[in-house]
Amino acid sequence: MTHLRTHLRTHLTSRDRAPRGLRRLRRRDRNALIAVSLTALSLTASGCVVVHGEREVLPTTTRAEAAKALRQFTDAYNEADKAYDGSLDADYTTGALGDIDSARLKAGHVNSPAGNSAHSALEFDDVTYTIPKKAGWPRWFLADAHANKGGDDRWLLVFTRTSLDQPFQVAYLTLVAPDAVPKFTTDKAGWAEDVPANSARLAVPPGDLSQDYAAYLKSGGTAFADGPHTSGWRTDRKKSTKPGLATQYIDEPLTGGDYAPLALRTADGGAAVFFTTRYYAKETAAAGASVPTPNLGVKALTKGEIKQSLTMQFVSNQVALDPAGTGKVSILGRIQGLTSAQGS
Repeated sequence: MTHLRTHLRTHLTSRDRAPRGLRRLRRRDRNALIAVSLTALSLTASGCVVVHGEREVLPTTTRAEAAKALRQFTDAYNEADKAYDGSLDADYTTGALGDIDSARLKAGHVNSPAGNSAHSALEFDDVTYTIPKKAGWPRWFLADAHANKGGDDRWLLVFTRTSLDQPFQVAYLTLVAPDAVPKFTTDKAGWAEDVPANSARLAVPPGDLSQDYAAYLKSGGTAFADGPHTSGWRTDRKKSTKPGLATQYIDEPLTGGDYAPLALRTADGGAAVFFTTRYYAKETAAAGASVPTPNLGVKALTKGEIKQSLTMQFVSNQVALDPAGTGKVSILGRIQGLTSAQGS
C-alpha cells in the first residue's frame, strides 16, 4: 500500500515542463486531479488502494499535460517530415491521421529517400485546450491552434490514448475557419462535456455519423446541410467522369477502435463530432483511351501496372456540427489522404 501511495503521489505531482503562462493553470489542474483522484479511491478488505477510473467521471488530463502532448506531437511530426520516416512519429499518431500521415511519409520516402529537402518546421501558437470530463477510456482532448501553415485557418487536433502506458496520439486533424470553431459548454472549473456515441439528444447519434455520411455521399438525402463537403463534393464527383474515362466511388464507414467518433457538447446543446470514413475512387479508361498519368505521390503508393484502371483508397476525417434535437448536420472541415492504390 505504501508503494501505491508513493506511486500515486509521484504521478500526480510530477512537474512537466510547460510554457510560463501555463504554470498556474498546471498547478490548478494538478490540485483538481488530486481532489478527484482521492474521491476515486476505495479500500479493499486487504487494505490495498484501488482506483475506479472506469467508473469515476474525471478530467481526461490536465492543461499542462495537454500542452506537453502537443509539443511531443509537433516535435515528432517535424522529425518525421524532415526525414520522410514514418517510424519517427508513429507513436504520436493513430486512427485517421495515422493512416494519412504514414502514407504521406511512405510516398515521400519512395520519391526522396534522402529526406524532405523542402521541409519547413510546423509551429503552433495561440492554443486553446478543451478537456472533457468522462469515465473510462479513451481519455482524450481537443487542441485548437493557429499554425504557421494553412493561412488563418484553425488547426483542430484531437488527442487520444487508451492507457496510461502510451503517450497521447493525434487521431483527428481538421482545419476550419476561425469563425467556424464551435463554442463548447464547460463547467465552473472549465472542463468540457464528453458526448457518448449513442446520444439520443442529437439530430444524429455520433456513432451513426460515419455510416450516414457514407450513405449521403452515395445517394444524397436531407440529413446534411449543403456545403463544400456535402452537396459540393457530390457535384464535384459527378464532374470527375469525362468522355473516355469513368470514375466510380464507393464510400465506407469507419467506426471502431482507433476510428471511433469523439464528440464534445457545444454551448447550444448540440455537439462537435469528429469521425472517419474511407472511400475508393476507381478510374477506368474506355477502349483506346488511357488513365491519366498519376503524380509521383500516387505512383509511390500504387501496386500493379496501370493498364485500363486505377483504384485509389482514401481515408477522410471530418468534424461535424450535430444539432440538438432535430436539424441538419453541418460538416465544418475535412481532411483526406490517399493511403493506397491498385493498378490493373
